Amino acid sequence: MAKKNTIIRKLPAVETLGSSSVICSDKTGTLTQNKMKVVDIESVNPDFAIELAAMCTDCDITYKNGEIHTTGEPTELALVNEALKRGKNKNELYKYEPRIGDIPFDSNRKMMTTIHKISNGYRIITKGAPEVIISACKISLSEKSIIQQKNLSMAKKALRVIAVAYKDINSLPKVINTQSIEKELNFVGLIGMIDPPREGVKEAVKTCKKAGIKTVMITGDHIATATAIAKELNILGADDKAITGQELDNIPQSKLEKEIKNYSVFARVTPEHKVRIVKAWQKTGAVVAMTGDGVNDSPALKMADIGIAMGKNGTDVAKNAADMILTDDNFVTIVEAVKQGRTIYDNIRKAVHFLIATNIGEIVTIFMGLVLGMKSPLLAIQLLWVNLVTDSLPAIAIGLERPEKDIMNRKPESSKRGIFANGLWNKIIVEGIMIGMLTLVAFSIGNKFYNLEVGRTMAFVAIGLLELVHSFNIKSEKSIFKVGILENKFLIGSFILGFFVQTIVVIVPTFAEVFKLVPLNQTQWIITLVISFLPIPVVELQKKVNEMKIQNIIYPNTLAKWKNV
Repeated sequence: MAKKNTIIRKLPAVETLGSSSVICSDKTGTLTQNKMKVVDIESVNPDFAIELAAMCTDCDITYKNGEIHTTGEPTELALVNEALKRGKNKNELYKYEPRIGDIPFDSNRKMMTTIHKISNGYRIITKGAPEVIISACKISLSEKSIIQQKNLSMAKKALRVIAVAYKDINSLPKVINTQSIEKELNFVGLIGMIDPPREGVKEAVKTCKKAGIKTVMITGDHIATATAIAKELNILGADDKAITGQELDNIPQSKLEKEIKNYSVFARVTPEHKVRIVKAWQKTGAVVAMTGDGVNDSPALKMADIGIAMGKNGTDVAKNAADMILTDDNFVTIVEAVKQGRTIYDNIRKAVHFLIATNIGEIVTIFMGLVLGMKSPLLAIQLLWVNLVTDSLPAIAIGLERPEKDIMNRKPESSKRGIFANGLWNKIIVEGIMIGMLTLVAFSIGNKFYNLEVGRTMAFVAIGLLELVHSFNIKSEKSIFKVGILENKFLIGSFILGFFVQTIVVIVPTFAEVFKLVPLNQTQWIITLVISFLPIPVVELQKKVNEMKIQNIIYPNTLAKWKNV
């Protein structure tokens, strides 16, 4: 249904994908490579800063064939690997300062703490968002200002910045929690890590803009880091704004709903903020796709019109709450999935268009024949054959049509708009009448100039070939000479097979007898074939007129000039 890098759980998600107008994407791992590397350390003692940061991680260091292997979350891996480069092995450090407890990281506190036993007491090591760590440290206002400036400077270079602090205590409090442990810390330093953008993301964001889809970055990083990356990827335009979760808390939901279109970057947000963002976008009428990987992201994934869970790093809770799972965690794949969603919806619409138009053609053939006082142009068994062969095969082939070249240059279709919107019913009725009337023309010629059996045979061949030929008209709203007729090998195959079996039924006496058909001479075949290919010029003329109408809307007076030529 979509590329192998996506798993779509629910059929309605196909339509929703194609009509998505906003994609709210996480930064790390989706827009970026999630391959962190330490590139800057602002500290009086950089080795001590990276040593403490490495100890305050959940990474594992293992040995295989004499080589060191590290596993864990990318940000923590970067810290542990940098420490190893400086000769600081976490396993060796733990021998002298064993870890006896911790307060895990969570998105609300934005920090993590580990507790270690040392010779004369206990060492508390805390790492996390600089602004949070600073507030937990014993520093003067001037020192705080200097650290904040350094943090901002690093963040503007698109670095993910974490702060490290510690304190040594003689005894542990009775209750170990953030209030008793994570306070009065000694600030050690800032560590900046680079996470390069994923290859192809910038082009994918550009494709989204062409397709009328707004890309919104949602991240837990510092606003300066998020802004720098967003500008590099062209997510944050000149007129777009960035906002933090703290600022978002001060904006009422009613005001956010009015102003949501102004924001392209949300930094330092929590999962609760994601729900507010989704609701605000939905109030504008947008169809929202939201990415998430954590347990706490599940409400936002369910609230979004289409929830997208991360396949590599996502939790089972997030995956179960989502409509789509991104197995490679890549934003480029989301955009490709949108393209596939639009294609699938287009192809369903084309198949429905074809099937109803051809069935109306069959109804018109029989009904108008009765109204005009003719004998039945087609027998029941002949109609059943036409429905089985020349209706079914092309419809299946049309459902396998490739994406149209301009499919990502169109604005999203409204999810509230029905499948027959944009005048599809009118086209279906007109085309159905055309097929029916051309079949009657073939029958009338055969019946008048030859006999009833010849007339029915010509009508039988004509309606089958008319439907096969008309299937190429359904390929696109544009001229088939512009989009090409050979791209869909399944449609070509269905035409060849349909043409073959339709003629075999007439030529082979045994089959002809079953279907009450008679052999046609050369003149009768030529007349029938000419009639059968008439839908091409008729529909091409219709498409040309529609094109001129559209151009007249975009460029007024085009039709008037055309008429005067």
